[in-house]
Amino acid sequence: MMKTKATLLAAGAVLAMATAAPAAETTLKFGHVGAPGSLFEATANHFAECSNNALGGKVEVQTFGSSQLGKDKELLQKLKLGQVDFALPSSVMSSVDDVFGIFEMPYIISDRDHMRRVQGEMMDMFQNAAQAKGYHIVGLAENGFRHITNNVRPINLPADLKGIKLRTPNGVWRLKMFQEYGANPTPMAFSDVFTALQTGVIDGQENPYAQIASAKFQEVQKYLSITGHVYTPAYILSSKKHFGKLPEDVQAALTDCAAQTQDFTYEKAAELETSLLKIIEDAGVEVNTADKAAFIEASAPIYKQFAEEVEGGQEMIDTVLGLADAG
Repeated sequence: MMKTKATLLAAGAVLAMATAAPAAETTLKFGHVGAPGSLFEATANHFAECSNNALGGKVEVQTFGSSQLGKDKELLQKLKLGQVDFALPSSVMSSVDDVFGIFEMPYIISDRDHMRRVQGEMMDMFQNAAQAKGYHIVGLAENGFRHITNNVRPINLPADLKGIKLRTPNGVWRLKMFQEYGANPTPMAFSDVFTALQTGVIDGQENPYAQIASAKFQEVQKYLSITGHVYTPAYILSSKKHFGKLPEDVQAALTDCAAQTQDFTYEKAAELETSLLKIIEDAGVEVNTADKAAFIEASAPIYKQFAEEVEGGQEMIDTVLGLADAG
């Protein structure tokens, strides 16, 4: 009996091996910081599924969320080392090159159609900046329009931020912006934010609904103020050197899937803006709509600084603002 059972098990194993899909010739790792249910997760998974279908076993893209392969800055380093093949940075790109700081300017992007026009007009500049630092932008996706949560008070005017310890991503312009508004901004990795809010190390943070809800910040925050102060794209990013070594047909398929993923992400993000706001409200968070005109007025010094400190800064500002009503 034992021999028969063992024989059956062995035969089953051989059959399973014979019928299993052949392993891909190349495995590409895609690391990101998004939690389960986040827009980042949906974006990375869509890109992987599209790529794997298009390349039919030649290449397999595997996704790793929740900072499993590293936080944003670590992922940028690992791309260059070839330890990770794709990452999905957002605000942190302003630390790669000043050009990406244009998206740190408050209220400079009005909606997704505006963002597409900016992409169409300026993508070569962004790609050149990335490649000069050893990266390659495979395509753009989205982090989204950012809003403020905190445990101190509702934020209606910039003055309401006075003294609030607010987590920001590690980007110089976001820090300057919130310092200008009167907050006490503290750069911190996204994966550390929940515990910092829970323990009172920080009072609040700012992120799109998709990041707020998937990270469950509504469980440790009292107030959500709809400010929409910054729109941050996300970048499906690779290493220039390592991406360039892939066969041309693979590069083409990955680039095409990145473009398809952008369309998917924009649709998904628009849906989530409604459904996730309800989830945050249902958790008992008090919601208010901030006075955007007051925030825009308080943002003038940031634009002035960017124009003075970044080469071509004023020209970039003028180009982006000029595309706002070009649709």
